[in-house]
Amino acid sequence: MNLENQKNSENQKNQDNQKNQDNQENQGIQKNQGNQDLTVGKPQTVLWRFCLPLFGSIIFQQLYNIADSLVAGKFIGENALAAVGNSYEVTLIFIAFAFGCNMGCSVIVSQLFGAKKYEKLKTAVTTACIFSAVLCAALMLIGILGCSPLLRFIKTPAEVFSDSKLYLDIYVWGLPFVFFYNIATGIFSALGDSKTPFYFLAASSTSNIAVDVLFVSAFDMGVAGVAWATFLCQGVSCILAVFAISKRLKTIPVQTKPPLFDWPLLKKIMVIAIPSILQQSFVSVGNIMIQSVINGFGPSVMAGYSAAVKLNNLVITSFTTIGNGISNFSAQNIGAKKYERIKECFHAGRKMVWYLCIPFCVLYIVFGRFLLLLFLGGDSSTAMMTGRQFLWVLSPFYFAISTKLVADGILRGASAMRQFMVATFTDLILRVTLAFLLSGWTNSALGIWFAWPIGWTTATVLSIYFYQKEYRKLTA
Repeated sequence: MNLENQKNSENQKNQDNQKNQDNQENQGIQKNQGNQDLTVGKPQTVLWRFCLPLFGSIIFQQLYNIADSLVAGKFIGENALAAVGNSYEVTLIFIAFAFGCNMGCSVIVSQLFGAKKYEKLKTAVTTACIFSAVLCAALMLIGILGCSPLLRFIKTPAEVFSDSKLYLDIYVWGLPFVFFYNIATGIFSALGDSKTPFYFLAASSTSNIAVDVLFVSAFDMGVAGVAWATFLCQGVSCILAVFAISKRLKTIPVQTKPPLFDWPLLKKIMVIAIPSILQQSFVSVGNIMIQSVINGFGPSVMAGYSAAVKLNNLVITSFTTIGNGISNFSAQNIGAKKYERIKECFHAGRKMVWYLCIPFCVLYIVFGRFLLLLFLGGDSSTAMMTGRQFLWVLSPFYFAISTKLVADGILRGASAMRQFMVATFTDLILRVTLAFLLSGWTNSALGIWFAWPIGWTTATVLSIYFYQKEYRKLTA
């Protein structure tokens, strides 16, 4: 009996040693490759270390659009600023599809990475790339044929129509860069590496500003110069990101050569991707409908809104990106069945975004005029007042929308997309409906801005409720 116990003890010890050796090997591989296991370490510390480079990345990402508007407003004129802002709402539809592919691939790869299923991980990546290529080709065809009707649908004024169409025509040809860059950065985030995409974006975004100014001021290319600068710099960042992620994936060891495509994995990706695409698409469509209301107040109001919404999007996209990082954190820990870390993730994420809310609120409420002057001329009094009113109304409610996006990140990481969509569509429906109603009641654009806080606050309550319900389900 003692011999048997001793033998069992030795077997258990050998198994534990093997397990520790495997864990050390995995950690060594991850460290050497720049990947990060988000399932170990203090959740708050791990999350901050992972999300801060993501925040830095989105700052540089937003420089693309901010640089376009800044150069258009300062070097070309108010109508050019209105045209770029008007076109931006349409480009968000295309970005919505790229973002959906990013999230679908990123969440599933995160779950597989947390579960150490490397063969399936590689197949998930190639499956997502094949699906994204087909979707991108279809969207390019739609964009080439449908941009003009869409610009007419949103009541684009005649004086900015041709520049809006020109900007969109050039943008559509750069869609492959947008799609595959998003896929590559989604994979980096899924592997716990948020620094590499930051380096690419920092270089390409700063280059975009220089090329914008060169094309517009030196070559006198007008709005076309703004569009081509974005096209070229996005192309460079995409090529570098795809090359880097290809090298990274090759170093992940697998026992057998994984297949390039897998229908069950595609279905799992689509469970995340389709709701994300629908959510972003409907948000974009909603923004376009709101843009059509704003367009009715003339180019000056359009220009003021275009400038202010760039500043607002900088904040919202920052929160969204941190939410995406929370999705990766949640997905890895769910894949590793470490459900207790999810609650700590929510509190750490909320603390992170609230720290960001404070400086943004102060900047926009107190110094909004000076920030808007980056885009607007000093003589644009109507545009300036429009932009300042927009920022005054929205910025105090950043605390609400940021909390919603943290909760949404956990819902996506848990593949709870139905609840995620209910909260998001509630926000969208309220904002669009109230934009039409309040603008009519007040007979001014000021009424439109109050639709945002109402939609945000209502949706935040729903997202927190759904997160708490999902957490209880995971830990039951």
